[in-house]
Amino acid sequence: MRLAPAPRTKPEPTIALINVVFLMLVFFLVAGQVARPADREVTLALADVASARVPDDALVLRADGAILWRGVETSVDDFAMAQINETEPLRILPDRNLPARDLIAVAAALRAATGNDVRLVTEKGLAP
Repeated sequence: MRLAPAPRTKPEPTIALINVVFLMLVFFLVAGQVARPADREVTLALADVASARVPDDALVLRADGAILWRGVETSVDDFAMAQINETEPLRILPDRNLPARDLIAVAAALRAATGNDVRLVTEKGLAP
């Protein structure tokens, strides 16, 4: 007596799954926004709590008094004019060696020119 051969099962289509995952990876790499690094010459101030990532559209204040926006040297007035219609708080990345009076003057000028809140971006300090 002869037994019937066992039915063969088809292999799972793993190649199709790999292709779909690869296409998704490429899509998210292309569609995602790559953040611009902060200016290398700026050393951020330390703080115990930092609630957000470094924003792409922040005003950078160097210790030597230079003001940068999007990697280009600018003035407080030009930055304020560009942000006049914004409703989000304005963010400043000050160098830790920047004199406090200069930082306060820039923040006050931005607040007066735009009416928006001004927030400082600091480096998150380690808790003791």
